[in-house]
Amino acid sequence: MAILKFRVYWEDDDSVYRDLVIKHTQTFLDLHTSLLKCFEFDNKHEATFFRSNDKWQRGKEITLEKYDKAYKAEPLLMNETVLGTEIREPNQKFIYVYDFHKNWTFLVELINVNKEENPKLIYPSCSRSEGIAPSQYGTKGLINEKLSEIEEKYDLNTAILADGYGEEGESDENETEEEEVDDSATEEL
Repeated sequence: MAILKFRVYWEDDDSVYRDLVIKHTQTFLDLHTSLLKCFEFDNKHEATFFRSNDKWQRGKEITLEKYDKAYKAEPLLMNETVLGTEIREPNQKFIYVYDFHKNWTFLVELINVNKEENPKLIYPSCSRSEGIAPSQYGTKGLINEKLSEIEEKYDLNTAILADGYGEEGESDENETEEEEVDDSATEEL
């Protein structure tokens, strides 16, 4: 049984990628769900694959479901299309588009075919992860964790910082007395 290894790049930053291993008998639906897991995306939106060439041009479409839009050719469905049937070249490429409103685009490239299955793995599986994945809905959780570490390290609790500082434009009685003392001291000189 052939094991296909795909490298999935985020289109906006090719230093962010995931390597996925999957059996050639599994479907594009399996690849779709595995890809979303690897990039920590939810599974709530529409998605489609396009068979592609070396210039990353969009070809035959393989959709999650048939959408209400015009198609140049009748699309294949992910749950019915086996990966092995769409591999035409040793470095076959696909373009994966998720959430048509945000248009998340990933470039999927076949980088290896192995004849031996790893008995320790459950396929499909994410075998390598490089770079911080894009955040589907705004800031990444990692940022918040780092900020709380900095707050703890430098004791940046905002409640404590607020003590002793007034709002801009506020005046304190002590300040006006000090200013009067300073004025009289300068007059004597």
